[in-house]
Amino acid sequence: MIKSTFKGTIISIQPRIRLTRSFDEASHTYLGYAIMLEGELDGVETTFSIGIGKAAHTKHQFKVNDIVSGECVPVPDPDMEPVDYYKVSKLSVIAEGEPGSTLSPWERVPPELDVYRERGHRRLAARTYDTKCRSCMWGCRMPVEIIVDNWNPRGRRKYRFETFCYGPLSCKLHKAGPNRKVEGRNGMVYVEEDWVDQMAVEHRGEDE
Repeated sequence: MIKSTFKGTIISIQPRIRLTRSFDEASHTYLGYAIMLEGELDGVETTFSIGIGKAAHTKHQFKVNDIVSGECVPVPDPDMEPVDYYKVSKLSVIAEGEPGSTLSPWERVPPELDVYRERGHRRLAARTYDTKCRSCMWGCRMPVEIIVDNWNPRGRRKYRFETFCYGPLSCKLHKAGPNRKVEGRNGMVYVEEDWVDQMAVEHRGEDE
């Protein structure tokens, strides 16, 4: 397998999580971390994203403004990944950047994946994510696999992306956006109401 070489400055690092939906049921797969870079990929100036595992992040403690290099390969199925490249090797930190913002959007070293799992998330409007939350360690853009017929899990599937916020409930940048709808069998549609988000984060205080 031919690998691409890269070198770039981190402009975002967020959890790399896949969401599976089956009508009113949802489950998460914690893959690692998604890093957005500005730099060179195979000698070409570009902006691109790479996926790394939990161990690599624990070792290097990446944050916004760090300069890193390594090798990677394209993801085989873009519907199932929030990044362009994965299977990163020869990863190294060339230079540590200045610490990012300690206010929203938070640009510190992201916590362990278990912290995200424990905190729970609220839905985040895609436009708000794109314009204000891409560099925040509490933002997350998840690939979503929808099992249309929950009585036939091997049947037809649909794919999309959804954006979420794991950040403090008091964040003034947060906008939930419209309720999300999930197609089910025989034309049924499940609407994920606001109480789902409220229940997911009810154990946290406003500033947690």
